[in-house]
Amino acid sequence: MIDYTRRDFLKIMGLGALTATPFSSSLAKGFTRKKAPENTFYVGTFTDTGSKGIYQCVLDPESGKISHNGVTEGIDNPSFVTFGRYHNYLYSVGETAKYKGLPGGSVNAYRINRGDGSLEFINSQPSHGASPCHIYVDKSNQFVMAANYVTGNVAVYPIMDNGGLGYASDIDQHHGSGANPDRQKGPHAHCIITDPENRNVLSCDLGTDKVMIYKFDSDYGTLIPASQPYVELKPGSGPRHIKFHPNGKIAYVISEMGSAMSVFDYESGSGHMKEIQRISTLPDDFNGNNTCAELQVSSDGKFLYGSNRGHDSIVVFSIDPSTGKLTTIQHQSVMGKTPRHFNLDPSEKFALAANQDSNNVVVLNRDENSGKLSPTGHEIAIPKPVCVKFL
Repeated sequence: MIDYTRRDFLKIMGLGALTATPFSSSLAKGFTRKKAPENTFYVGTFTDTGSKGIYQCVLDPESGKISHNGVTEGIDNPSFVTFGRYHNYLYSVGETAKYKGLPGGSVNAYRINRGDGSLEFINSQPSHGASPCHIYVDKSNQFVMAANYVTGNVAVYPIMDNGGLGYASDIDQHHGSGANPDRQKGPHAHCIITDPENRNVLSCDLGTDKVMIYKFDSDYGTLIPASQPYVELKPGSGPRHIKFHPNGKIAYVISEMGSAMSVFDYESGSGHMKEIQRISTLPDDFNGNNTCAELQVSSDGKFLYGSNRGHDSIVVFSIDPSTGKLTTIQHQSVMGKTPRHFNLDPSEKFALAANQDSNNVVVLNRDENSGKLSPTGHEIAIPKPVCVKFL
């Protein structure tokens, strides 16, 4: 793997390539726009096998039935999406190896029409790395952050007054390798988020088995290695995504390659992390191949969920209220193949699984008391769904 540095990327991309340029987006034919109801959600996809872009859908809050409400075209592989500034803007990655003929992918900004939920393109910026796979808006709603998987680096962008993206304010290159020679020859940044207090930034790196820890300067949008610059996981784990417990004192990391969930004590001031538990996401009797993907914590802090690709399930854990440690209580089929992402609806009555290889988004009931999931019988066909985010 080529070990790119920030200077290398700025040199390769060139100053002129940093300029935002106009971009045309359109609605796919065959969809009729409706007013955006409260339970509108967006689905990021891979567009190389039939998908048209970012799909807009609506969840019926009583039955769990899903309906299409439109799709926005114009970006290759808008796989991961997120919202900013009171959900008036949507940001997506363009998960590609090249952008405008140069190395790397893109990060993209849209204005959300609150009348019907349609997306109006604002601008794009280069991601400064290949295959950006995760995007996040900091708690101040001033910066967008992106993780580039193939080249193993992260970038930060200021949000302009019109919701668009300015030039990158910082780029940081991860270094190292992992125990698996096939998948961990170099760094692979797989996510980037801030902690609940917006003091620190954390980035899971699948290629190095580390969670990188930065102090975040929210005035200038820069990343500074923390006094504990990273925490290491078990060799070959492949950490993918990280989420915090509502109390802000516990962090959960799902490991793609290790099919495990790790529990960390977390100090918000210093960003120090200490692993206190590692637990499998799989049933004891499962012997097949599996990789993990997404995790979600219920807003009451009682339950944690994680997706298994191979076993094709969502594992449900109960959370010990005093320690944050986990106990497995269920494995629920996602009624499809390869749940790359899933999310809880705003009421947390339902869980929606984005099944990449069966081309469907499936709705599961969620019992708020037991935390357990069950089928609703509702699903919708969407090609290569990658991410589900509610408006």
